[in-house]
Amino acid sequence: MALHLVTGATGFLGRYVVERLRARGDRVRGLVRRDDADLRRLGVELCLGDIREPDRVRAACEGVETVHHTAAVAGIWGPWEYFHGSNTAGTRHVLDACRACGVRKLVFTSSPSVTFDGSDQSGVDESVPYPNRWLCHYPHTKALAERQVLAANGVDGLLTCALRPHLIWGPRDRHLIPRLWERARSGQLRRVGDGTNRVDMIYVENAAAAHCQAADALQTGSPVAGRAYFLSQGEPVNCWGWINELLAVGGLPPLKKSISFRAAWRLGGALELAYRLLRLRSEPRMTRFLAAQLAKDHFFDIRRAERDFGYRAEVSTEEGMSRLAACQAAAG
Repeated sequence: MALHLVTGATGFLGRYVVERLRARGDRVRGLVRRDDADLRRLGVELCLGDIREPDRVRAACEGVETVHHTAAVAGIWGPWEYFHGSNTAGTRHVLDACRACGVRKLVFTSSPSVTFDGSDQSGVDESVPYPNRWLCHYPHTKALAERQVLAANGVDGLLTCALRPHLIWGPRDRHLIPRLWERARSGQLRRVGDGTNRVDMIYVENAAAAHCQAADALQTGSPVAGRAYFLSQGEPVNCWGWINELLAVGGLPPLKKSISFRAAWRLGGALELAYRLLRLRSEPRMTRFLAAQLAKDHFFDIRRAERDFGYRAEVSTEEGMSRLAACQAAAG
């Protein structure tokens, strides 16, 4: 039975990928920075290490057929070295280890932000180019990593592809939804823009399923090899209507206060400058990247994923929201 390695197996998406693989009977190894009893109970072999450590990455890749590289650092603020060390250099370590150990397949978790230049993305497909400017280090370093992965396809027998899930959400999320609730509770959340922008997002189990489907389809001569894919629920939603639904799940009232995109953009630029000059390590309340993310369209044509490896949203948005609400209610 083939062995799958999941980097970042204790992360939000990584854990769901592990569970999906184990549920269908696959052998799974996880490259993790700390031991995890829940993963061990699932029968996952754990390899302790960090993707910034080439020797640990190589050890984790020994005997592996398929790597699901979900490990990364995300965020809108921080030094270049922080993002580049994990997202770009870490991915290079994974690629080097795959080639050295004879790994056959690599599925890389990328991001739609690798194509984002601050303007609307309304139904764009994978032909949209990488931008000439970057509003923060996360999308820049992920784009560099994605380019490495796609360029490595076919080298030393390694087959690669990149998946771009947008706004992954669902139960056990420790970042997107909790931060949204925290900002709302503290009175720091404002609608940015005119409230009409539409966005794509993806329920976490659908994103995990796509990783398994892409890996299965990643064969010599397959159209999946060497390609990138946008992923979503398949139907964009009004950004601020969806945010209000998430707030309701957290027992919070809908947003009433707003700020124009132009004002948020200017505020973000001013805060970025101030934080650099003062060398502040905390995250600014607003940045230009965040302003554009909250005010612009971000929805994508996912027909390539549907055609090439049979992707579809197995869990509807309505069902996903129901599961999220049930999880929140159980947590008290």
